[in-house]
Amino acid sequence: MTEEENYDDDLDLSSLSDDELVEQMHDDLYDGLREEIVEGTQILLDRGWAATRVLDDALVEGMRIVGIDFRDGILFVPEVLMSANAMKGGMEILRPLLAETGAEPIGKMVIGTVKGDIHDIGKNLVSMMMEGAGFEVIDLGIDNPVENYLEAIDAHQPDILGMSALLTTTMPYMKVVIDTLVEKGIRDDYIVLVGGAPLNEEFGAAIGADAYCRDAAVAVETAQAKMAEKRAA
Repeated sequence: MTEEENYDDDLDLSSLSDDELVEQMHDDLYDGLREEIVEGTQILLDRGWAATRVLDDALVEGMRIVGIDFRDGILFVPEVLMSANAMKGGMEILRPLLAETGAEPIGKMVIGTVKGDIHDIGKNLVSMMMEGAGFEVIDLGIDNPVENYLEAIDAHQPDILGMSALLTTTMPYMKVVIDTLVEKGIRDDYIVLVGGAPLNEEFGAAIGADAYCRDAAVAVETAQAKMAEKRAA
């Protein structure tokens, strides 16, 4: 073991200044170290940091860096899942505190894999990365008929509806959902994002989605941009 590795093992997070600790948490998120993220989150709270500040400066910023390297092919799905799991550890501490302060999430998203499709790794990754970027996410799981989406939209009043499909045979079901929103006269109330391996931009446009997102990092960037447009409007 090198001296440097030894240093990392013995690093006392509580001995770091606020700035150093936040930097270290960015590194720990990148490396998927859940226990360290939980500890760092608690230390900052104990030092009087507001939950929103811990979320934005330590966790969201850390996941933003992860997202960029994932998009650029430097990090891969297993590593990002570890980062997202570490982020979740911090979020479990922060979520009740954020709820108490009435802190508004950036936006709210309902997401699910469409009817007939039981693939969920991509969807789970999008959910975690979206939560990591400060969105509230309601994950409906897999194999969702249009009724599930409608119920969730009604119950949660989200800003964004996300649909995932990994099979060419289930892709067309996304259009069923969008057409149903159109029939009910509520299509324009929601930002509809679609994703999954067999999809492309042409397909997204053809079925009337607001955007096709090729991966989780792009989904976050697209959601942020669309929310900004929605607020401006």
